[in-house]
Amino acid sequence: MNRHRSAPRAQKGPSQRQLRVGEVLRHTLADILRTNEIRDPDLEGVSVTVTEVRPSPDMRHATVFVEPLGGRNAETVVNALNRHRGFLRGEMGRQITLKFTPELRFVEDTSFAEAERIEGILKSPRVARDLRAGESMGTNEDDES
Repeated sequence: MNRHRSAPRAQKGPSQRQLRVGEVLRHTLADILRTNEIRDPDLEGVSVTVTEVRPSPDMRHATVFVEPLGGRNAETVVNALNRHRGFLRGEMGRQITLKFTPELRFVEDTSFAEAERIEGILKSPRVARDLRAGESMGTNEDDES
């Protein structure tokens, strides 16, 4: 039996270090996007929210989830941010103290749209009807007890 060989690790969530670094990167990027003017017509007058940053386990790459205010022109904004990722990485490197400043990849955060879609489904007349039917069935069960 070889004791030095570890069993393959089950797929787990991010480590505490990844979570901490992700938050530092998120705050730093949000500050950079708020204070620095990136000269690009696709970003002109656009307010961008950095919702999450997920660094890779080796911290050399990071996926940045962003959402433009109101969700309008998200694809255009994401493409513009990806065009300027070298500049943004350089600005981050000046502001944070990590061994490596990660390569950035910007993607649209669709969680807000998905939450809105689910909320719409939950408020639909069909779901309301099913909930009323479930309540009346529940009342009958309580009466039998």
